[in-house]
Amino acid sequence: MNDSCVSSIEQIKEFLKLDANYQFKVANKQDKYAWIEEVLRKFNYHGLKKKKHRTIVRRYIQRVTGVSKAQLNRLIAKHKKSGRLIPDYSSLKKNGFKTSYTPKDIALLIKTDVVHSRLSGEATQEILKRESEVFNKAAYDTISSISVSHIYYLRANNRQYNSSKARFFAKTQASQVSIGIRRKPEPNGKPGFLRVDSVHQGDLNKEKGCYHINIVDEVTQWEMIATVPQITERYLKPVMGRLLELFPFKIHEFHSDNGSEFINHVIARLLAKLYIELTKSRARHSNDNALVESKNCSIIRKLYGRNYISKRYALLIDKFNQEYVNIYLNYHRPCGFAEHFIDSRGKIKKRYKHWLTPYKKLKSLDKAEQYLKSGITFEELDKIAYAMSDNDFAEQMMKAKQALFKKIRRH
Repeated sequence: MNDSCVSSIEQIKEFLKLDANYQFKVANKQDKYAWIEEVLRKFNYHGLKKKKHRTIVRRYIQRVTGVSKAQLNRLIAKHKKSGRLIPDYSSLKKNGFKTSYTPKDIALLIKTDVVHSRLSGEATQEILKRESEVFNKAAYDTISSISVSHIYYLRANNRQYNSSKARFFAKTQASQVSIGIRRKPEPNGKPGFLRVDSVHQGDLNKEKGCYHINIVDEVTQWEMIATVPQITERYLKPVMGRLLELFPFKIHEFHSDNGSEFINHVIARLLAKLYIELTKSRARHSNDNALVESKNCSIIRKLYGRNYISKRYALLIDKFNQEYVNIYLNYHRPCGFAEHFIDSRGKIKKRYKHWLTPYKKLKSLDKAEQYLKSGITFEELDKIAYAMSDNDFAEQMMKAKQALFKKIRRH
C-alpha cells in the first residue's frame, strides 16, 4: 500500500473520517507485517508521548490491515522488543500428509465392526479385503488397504468412530479391587493357611440351587464344609465365623480366588477382627487355589453329585455336614501328602507315599501343641478321633446321607 501522502497524525484523523465500511486487501502476511513495521517507524509510535496519538495510529493500522486489537498488541510489543516484525511460520503445520481415509471410509469400518461385534484387527482387515476383492464392492476399495495397526488407531482415537455404535463393543475394563493381597500362600510347614472356594449345586428352571462353602488347610488338609441357601452377607458371614472357629489350630491366612463372595468388605472386616490376613489368587496362576478346587471334585461332588438341590434343603445339608461330614473328613478319611522330586528331564514331580488323616498329620508336626488354639488339647481331640473306627463312622454317615437324600427326593 502506498500511503506516502499520509505523514502526520492530523492526516490520519482525516483518513479515519472516511467511510468505515471500506476494506483494504493485503497481498500476504509478509507484506502486512512490513507495512505495520513501516507505520510504527514513520510515526515513531514508541516515542509518542500522548496516549490519544498512539490510539489514532493503532486505529489506522487496524482499519487498513483488519488485525484484531489483541493481535496488534502482540505485534507492537514484539516490535518494541526487537525492532522488527517478521512473520512466525513455526505454528503452521509442517510435513502435512494427505488424509488417507475419508469419513465415508471410516463409516464402512464402523459398519463392519457393528455387524461383526468388533472382531480382532486381523479379522476385520480380512473382511474389508474380501468386500472389495471377492464381492467387488467399489466403496471398500480404499479402506481395504488399511493396516491392522491403523484399524486399532482409528478405534482408539477417531472421533467419528468413538461417537458411533461400534464403541459399545470395546473390551471390558477390569476393575481394580483393593481388598486382599494378591499372592500365593507360603505356610512353610505351619498349619493355619486356609484355601476357600464355593461350589454351586446346579440350576433348575432358572432357579439357583444351594451353595457349599469349602475351606481346606494347605499343610494338614484339614477341611470344613458348610452349605448355605445363597451367597449373601446374611448367610455367609455367620457361617464363615462358625467354620473358622471350628478349626482346632490358629488361623494365619485366608486365601481365595477373585470371586466377590469372599473378596468383599464383609469378609475382610470379619478376618481383620480375628487378625487373619486375606490373600487372593494371582492372574494366570491356576495352581494358587488348586488344593481346594481338587477337594471340590473329590469330596463335595462325590458326596452330593452335580444335580440340582434346592436351597430350601441347605439347612438340612448343613446339619449333616456338622454332624458327620466334617468329622469324617478330618478324623477318618486319609489324604495323600506329596513329596516333590526332580526327574531326569529336570521337571518337578509329585510322589504320594504318605497317607494320613488330617488329624494325624496335625499331630505329626514338630511341636504340634504350639499350633493349637487356646483351650484345645490333643486329649480332647483324641476322644473325637477314636470314638469310632473309620469304617463304623463311614457306615453311619452313609446311612444318614441316604436318609437325607430320601427326604429331599420325597419333596
